[in-house]
Amino acid sequence: MPDVGVIFDFDGVIADTEELQYRSYSRILAEFGIAVTPEVYEREWIAAGLGPEYAVRELGLPIAAAELRRRKEPVYHAMLRDEAKLMPGAAAAIARLAAEMPLAVATNSTRADLALVLDPYDLRRHFSAIVTREDYTGRKPAPDAFLVAAERLGLPPGRCVVIEDATKGVVAAESAGCPCVAVPHRFTANNDFTRASIVVDSLDRVTGDLIRGLVTGGGRGET
Repeated sequence: MPDVGVIFDFDGVIADTEELQYRSYSRILAEFGIAVTPEVYEREWIAAGLGPEYAVRELGLPIAAAELRRRKEPVYHAMLRDEAKLMPGAAAAIARLAAEMPLAVATNSTRADLALVLDPYDLRRHFSAIVTREDYTGRKPAPDAFLVAAERLGLPPGRCVVIEDATKGVVAAESAGCPCVAVPHRFTANNDFTRASIVVDSLDRVTGDLIRGLVTGGGRGET
């Protein structure tokens, strides 16, 4: 039985999708005469994870948050099919870690979203477990996705290191009891990562030794 596993977030860690998410939400919101800046999107959608609720509460959106998410999905899927690419270093990091330990994906995105990226890039074969929005109750920042992923890997959460790019994912990892590696990018550079175990500037820094060190030694800091 493995002694440690890795749980990858999807959007902004494996797939370079945050701009596509922003553009697809912006297109639907424009139908109601509402615009959000990239800064607002970063704060409310990516960091907090409750952008649609914010749009209803603060921007006067006349439909429910769930309906905004539903209307955005086909627009986003079309963009994902045509434009999706991987984050820098993602394919190499996945292959490198999969050679040493079991991997999972745990995401707020749907199975359909993941299929549009994992399958064209032949990444699915590296993962022992794939946990999507259909598989748990509370979306991040709730810990549900990571708890399900740890269970499917057959490991306690404390032996599963999460790789995340945003505040909501770091909070979810901490709530689940998982060490967390934060890898900021241009859409999340201003997020709060104080609750991450370590912050790195690239997936190239994420090695098996780093993962095992976080599980056995606990460490916090930046590299």
